[in-house]
Amino acid sequence: FIRATTNEEDIFKDQKTNAIVISTRHNSHAEFVLNSLKNGKNVFVEKPLCLNENDLNEIVRKYNNSNTSVMVGFNRRFSPMALKLKSLLGDSSIPINIVMNINAGHIPSDSWIQDMNVGGGRIIGEICHFIDLATFFTGSLVKKVCMNSMGINIEKNTDNVSLLLNYKNGSNVSINYFSNGSKSYSKEKIEVYSQNRIVTIDNWKKMTAFGFNNFKKM
Repeated sequence: FIRATTNEEDIFKDQKTNAIVISTRHNSHAEFVLNSLKNGKNVFVEKPLCLNENDLNEIVRKYNNSNTSVMVGFNRRFSPMALKLKSLLGDSSIPINIVMNINAGHIPSDSWIQDMNVGGGRIIGEICHFIDLATFFTGSLVKKVCMNSMGINIEKNTDNVSLLLNYKNGSNVSINYFSNGSKSYSKEKIEVYSQNRIVTIDNWKKMTAFGFNNFKKM
């Protein structure tokens, strides 16, 4: 970082600054992204891009009328194991099955992340990482979404959910995001099923392949 300040307007108006990193709390992302676009700045914004559809539509409108770039901080797709898995899958027009089990751990209900007006809850704030990763693996876009939450009287900021995503190319993705598990178990486990082959990633430390002639593990 070349410059930091407690007055964001100093950054947006600075003619020498052409790229801005936004790593504030989630409810300020949309405002800062829009201000960046308004002033012709390239943007790297931590996920999520915004918290609601109105802000998203406004960002898309401003972005389409600008000559700047906007990148959201989804990081899983750039990991060495994700890149290797993507290369193993090959043609993205072939539908695949993906199962993601996320042992997210407990976050207290009074945390800013759980505040729907500030953090937006963990579905918007964190599960977006895994939807992006699934989109990267499938090479397609989500067509339909089904979600079930644990419990009977479910709060809006629930973080025990199962999502089933159906993609335009026929791929199916199951994301189980649970906060009621043990910390001693792997935090992230991913399984990809494709053309009589399986690839698993365990906590981004070990990848194992089944059914491939020239690749076993990483």
